[in-house]
Amino acid sequence: MAFELFVRKYYEKILLYCHYHCADREEAQDLTQETFVRFFTKLSAYHYRGKTLNYLYTIAGNLCRDYCKKKRELLILETEDMTEGLLERFSEGHQMEAVLNKMVVEQVLKQLPEELQEVVILYYFKGLKLIEISDILQIGLPLVKYRMRQAKRRLEKLL
Repeated sequence: MAFELFVRKYYEKILLYCHYHCADREEAQDLTQETFVRFFTKLSAYHYRGKTLNYLYTIAGNLCRDYCKKKRELLILETEDMTEGLLERFSEGHQMEAVLNKMVVEQVLKQLPEELQEVVILYYFKGLKLIEISDILQIGLPLVKYRMRQAKRRLEKLL
């Protein structure tokens, strides 16, 4: 019962985080489930050092990075197929513009180095504070700020 309550509390947040990292919803669900499996497997070794959610983000981030490394080529092909399908399905107008803007942002984000992508996703899409990002990525706050500045500069050039 306690496990079920714990999973219910954090499942949606971890699922959304995983979904930002992989385009396939089913894969995101699998990665989310694997996050909780790993958390509970290593629960006896877990020492509370901050927000449990941050620890779950760390586990999920590692799983997502591993997944993306293995599936990078397939994701590029899937994105191209998805883009063509969306262009065919949506009529001109606001919907089309919104979809295209989202696709441009996703494509531009993919052009950033992985460490910059991670900071941008956690800050802008997950709404985390820089200090929380520092904890999740297990790096110093100055490095998080540096990566954020670098990401902003590169995004400005790419957009």
